[in-house]
Amino acid sequence: MSKNSSKKILFYFLISHLLIWTLIPSLSNSNLPRDTIEALAWGSNLDWGFDKHPPLSAFAAELIYQIFGNQDWAYYFLSQIFVVSTFVIIWIFSKEFLKNDTYCLISLLILESIYFYNFTTPEFNVNISQLPFWALSVYFTWRCIKYDKAIDYLFLGLFVGLGILSKYLFIYLVIAIKLVFIYLIKKGKKIKFSNYFIAGPITLLVLFPHFVWLYENNFITIVYGLHRSSGDFYMGDSGLINHLKYPLIFLIKQFGLLIPFFLMLLIIISKFKVKFNLNDRKMAFLFAINIFPFSLVFLTSLIFGINIRTMWMTPFYLFFGIFAVYILQKNINLEKIKTFYIFFIVFFLLSPSLYFLNSFIKKDQRIDYPAREISSLVQNNWNENFNNEIKYVVGQAWWAGNLSYHLDSRPKYIRGYLDFVDKNFNTADGVVYIEDKASKFTKSCSGTSFVIYSRYICMIGNK
Repeated sequence: MSKNSSKKILFYFLISHLLIWTLIPSLSNSNLPRDTIEALAWGSNLDWGFDKHPPLSAFAAELIYQIFGNQDWAYYFLSQIFVVSTFVIIWIFSKEFLKNDTYCLISLLILESIYFYNFTTPEFNVNISQLPFWALSVYFTWRCIKYDKAIDYLFLGLFVGLGILSKYLFIYLVIAIKLVFIYLIKKGKKIKFSNYFIAGPITLLVLFPHFVWLYENNFITIVYGLHRSSGDFYMGDSGLINHLKYPLIFLIKQFGLLIPFFLMLLIIISKFKVKFNLNDRKMAFLFAINIFPFSLVFLTSLIFGINIRTMWMTPFYLFFGIFAVYILQKNINLEKIKTFYIFFIVFFLLSPSLYFLNSFIKKDQRIDYPAREISSLVQNNWNENFNNEIKYVVGQAWWAGNLSYHLDSRPKYIRGYLDFVDKNFNTADGVVYIEDKASKFTKSCSGTSFVIYSRYICMIGNK
């Protein structure tokens, strides 16, 4: 296959992925997914951190809101921009390792067999927001090793900082990068002395506003992360069973996820014969950035007895395609390339078809929540009873976040338990409270209260 043919296929693949995964959820979903609404809720009241995660996903969602407003398709498009831009970075990176453009294409297309990069991508969240920064951090790590230029260390520090601002789990990649540098330095790699002091300070500079926010908010995001990940260990139950059960479940799940990947790989190779030569700097690098982060997650589960949630692994397989093709490139049989493309097309079309079918059959999902109807009824009730606009919505992120997204005035989302927040507002503020059951507050609402779709609403404004 010629270089131009590979680039044409790449172009058609990227455009098709972008359009299909923007269009399918736009047609099938009545409402945005939960994590996207949560990012929009945070974005309505921007800060340098939130109770669950760092702020980058909220920044991105709010930027799109300021351009497109509450048009659902725009947030599916946003998610695919993150995914497709990651694919472009992987393609550029692959050319550093695989000089044959056909091999580069295979290493990218094979990622479509991993459902993290298709089926789950309509839900823009912290996992998706990590992807381009994960890819860029790996790419500039390689450039630092290869060229040892100050500008590459600067970009490495920038993208690592942005990655951590997406999700703290990014630190697993940072540790892997540190180990790569330590290994290469011990192997005799020379680094200009001044370059040691570029990436780290740039990363800290990017993270500094978030660190200030963490300190001012009692490190709430870190506390949430510990509760979310540590489970029984954090709660004081460190029984041996969890240290064995959870790592085993983790490995079984990851193997299951990668079965389509291995099937596509087997199609294109003539024999499965692997030789690891870690004296090969390229192979050592690919091994490190693929295996080290994965191994660190496994060890976390093993040592602390933590149940690793499947979606946390979203960015970890971005370079598996390049790694597999690099170590097996002598065994690749390009006479089978047409068969490979057929299987690729099957996976490429099967995933959005299943997504659409799932949305059509199951009608009790978050994406079926009647957010527009509820918001319209709330807006109409408000207009009938009050003469100021709604400035705040208070409650759980899903319910209140949907109101914030759909209401005319784009009110700020405030997280809080409804029984305790009334003293923070007055009628001039224009406040809507929402909860899933009647409380002392909604029962004694000083404004107007009613029930919609089993949601209890209290509105306080100027009459």
